[in-house]
Amino acid sequence: MGSRTCDLVGKVHPAHQFDLDALFRYASANVQSFPLSPTKFTVSQFGHGHSNPTFLLEVGSDSSVKRYVLRKKPPGKLLESAHAVEREFRVLHALGTHTLVPVPKVFCLCTDSSVIGTPFYIMEYLEGRIFLDPKLPGVAPSRRKVIYQATAKALASLHSADVDAVGLGKYGRRDNYCKRQVERWAKQYLAATGGSESERNPKMLELIDWLRQHIPFEDSSGAAAGLVHGDFRIDNLVFHPIKDRVIGILDWELSTLGNQMCDVACSCLPYIVDIDPDNVGQSEGFELTSIPEGIPSLAEYLADYCSASGKPWPVAGWTFYVAFTLFRAASIFAGIHSRWIMGNASSGERARNVGKKANILVDAAWLFIERKSLLPQHAPSDTIAQDNLQKFGIDHKDQGLSLESGKFVPNMKVQELRVRLIKFMEDHIYPMENEFYKLAQSTMRWTIHPEEEKLKELAKREGLWNLWIPFDSAARARKLILDGRYVASTDKASDRLLGAALSNLEYGYLCEIMGRSVWAPQVFNCGAPDTGNMEVLLRYGNEEQMKEWLIPLLDGKIRSGFAMTEPQVASSDATNIECSIRRHPP
Repeated sequence: MGSRTCDLVGKVHPAHQFDLDALFRYASANVQSFPLSPTKFTVSQFGHGHSNPTFLLEVGSDSSVKRYVLRKKPPGKLLESAHAVEREFRVLHALGTHTLVPVPKVFCLCTDSSVIGTPFYIMEYLEGRIFLDPKLPGVAPSRRKVIYQATAKALASLHSADVDAVGLGKYGRRDNYCKRQVERWAKQYLAATGGSESERNPKMLELIDWLRQHIPFEDSSGAAAGLVHGDFRIDNLVFHPIKDRVIGILDWELSTLGNQMCDVACSCLPYIVDIDPDNVGQSEGFELTSIPEGIPSLAEYLADYCSASGKPWPVAGWTFYVAFTLFRAASIFAGIHSRWIMGNASSGERARNVGKKANILVDAAWLFIERKSLLPQHAPSDTIAQDNLQKFGIDHKDQGLSLESGKFVPNMKVQELRVRLIKFMEDHIYPMENEFYKLAQSTMRWTIHPEEEKLKELAKREGLWNLWIPFDSAARARKLILDGRYVASTDKASDRLLGAALSNLEYGYLCEIMGRSVWAPQVFNCGAPDTGNMEVLLRYGNEEQMKEWLIPLLDGKIRSGFAMTEPQVASSDATNIECSIRRHPP
């Protein structure tokens, strides 16, 4: 079973103790709703992990306690650019404020080392479960699959964040990420083992050379770069206390902008090697022997990620990404061992043997390189989908699909619409949700918010209007609309009223985006029951009905409803409708 977050704490390590009174004064002045006159204020330390020291703050009284989490830099001399809590705070604040990526809320950042000895920040405490063992012992097999699917979905959510829209466009360099990362971690390894040549593993130096020679192609402009977590593992996720969904992604110390496939490889390491620093062995991972019942295979897990993120199947370059991830982990472990020698490792005595275990990861990297890859050429779900389409004589190209490395992906037209739709949601829909909710809860809830009408016009101008219309349904009405009798005969009028001529499958990629906000469908004129009523008119309406009802509905000038009465039958079959109209006397 997963450990509750508060079960992972213990006494503060002597090397990490600090002035509690100074911390209390700072928190009282800078954390909103922080109890000002508590009878209880205790600090304990989370023992899991080897990165920035992390502490649980409990403040209040015996009957009411509030919990917070504090992350700080370790004391003493640190490797260059390591343990930047300032960057952690920045990315958490941006994601928590502007996206749906599951992260804890941050309250304040203190860069004044005089308060408790190093910079730190305070964030909310998430009550939930952390699964320290990726094999998920004690978890029912049926739930293991759901947990892994939730992990893949959380990673896809992180990778879908528009860094420019949320203020992270300059969070890191975008160009040549893999090349720079290899050099950075090679430098870190040399610095961590600089005290003794005997501590440097010759195989590690050879691995550095291999990685330099096999860096995958990266656009020098960095246009394809996105947000990278840097250490995305299942034990860095907080799951809901009872539901198998991720409520928080933790430990953003290594986050930056770059090649997101490195994150994907990191999340897959449990399939390759056991990297628990307390239990690293020479096992090649449970993918190669036996997978605990319920846990998906490596290919199935990757297929879930690709489906949720829209990324192509990552068989190209997979050997590099896995070898690089093992190399980076080995470099990090060497740094932990170095900090243990200096007496400031955040995990205390647990770091004693990590230096030796770094060498095991190097061996694992070479084993993987010799094996080349564990991935099939095609995603399992894609192969099934392609076989089914062929079975029924359907050409995937007719469904708006293309094949990239064996994976079905939307064509360029749909991808471009998807990018524009995501940007519209982040720029205009999400910022207005609170205002729309306020109106819905007020006595004016049956009125239309003025801003909604403005957004509708903007959606029309940007070609994001009536995207739901199937191309075959639109064909019947096109002549009526374009012949000039009811709507000006222009290409813009056609685009505005009859959508983008998508298939239902193509529209599904856009529905996923609009479904992230309850208000979005009506802003894009894609909400029920209007869509269903419009399609009935598009397919079966006569010219008079289309003129009177369809055109105003397509243009968003009126709304519609769907009423059904069944006095004689209990059914939701619309053909069973029986109704009558009677005029009441005045």
